[in-house]
Amino acid sequence: MNEPRQELAAAALDGRIYTIGGLSGRANALEIYDSRTDSWSLGANYPVDTDHAWAIAFGGRVFAGGGSTNRVFVFDPASGGWTEVAPSRFVHGGTPAAAVIGDRIYVAGGTGGGMAGNEVEGYDPAADRWVNLAPMRCARNHTAGAVIDGKLYVAGGRPGSQDCLEVYDPVTDAWSPRAPMPTGRSGIAGAALSGCLYVFGGEGNGQDPNGIFPQVEAYDPATDRWIELPPMPVGRHGIYAAVLGNAIHLAGGATHEGFGVTGIHDAFIVDPRIPRVTPVPRPASRRPTPPAVPPRGDL
Repeated sequence: MNEPRQELAAAALDGRIYTIGGLSGRANALEIYDSRTDSWSLGANYPVDTDHAWAIAFGGRVFAGGGSTNRVFVFDPASGGWTEVAPSRFVHGGTPAAAVIGDRIYVAGGTGGGMAGNEVEGYDPAADRWVNLAPMRCARNHTAGAVIDGKLYVAGGRPGSQDCLEVYDPVTDAWSPRAPMPTGRSGIAGAALSGCLYVFGGEGNGQDPNGIFPQVEAYDPATDRWIELPPMPVGRHGIYAAVLGNAIHLAGGATHEGFGVTGIHDAFIVDPRIPRVTPVPRPASRRPTPPAVPPRGDL
């Protein structure tokens, strides 16, 4: 990257990756990777300084919000500029999970807005309207998630059970626990590809001198099992995944627990021809006990 940053957000759209905000660099930076030329360029600055935000591509545009504010902005590649839309009800700081299901954007977790990191809401771009949804069972930030078969899977994060995995069904507006992540961690990146949820990196590793997890693990919803994959060449935290084709891109992040910014950009290539047959040993019954949650609001 031209501008190394950690705790940034990223979204993939039409062969490009848009990275937004972050720490240890310009907190309003927009840097764009073009896969056709394998090059980075700078775009129009994000309207506010932000870090630990969320970003997602929808309808040919890039939506971003959270981090240090509940304000939400949309980048249009055609015009090269940002437009503000309706603010989210919660701040969603601390890197929440964000994804698209159908015609709605879903944002889960983070911190701020009077809740403990289990807040979930959906945004309808056509109506420019947010609505509260069922809160997660595991309150957390610094988490990651992705959509598989129309359901949102959210893994890892902190505080509490950093191995927590749960899935949201938008049809029933309900969360269900799934097999815990073998290596509990936070500050991770996650993406869905070839029917699996892939989780990368993280921080808080007491066995590593830099406090970093290089682990790459994938979850297969069809079997409710995790598999272990080759580790990252350079373990990092404060990262955000973006998918282009059969590659999961990870740009920037930090190579040391806390602050340790880097401009590294690498990608994990998923080969759908390789069977996923090496399950990680599953821990003995460690599914989290659902905490008490406040009643959710309604419009």
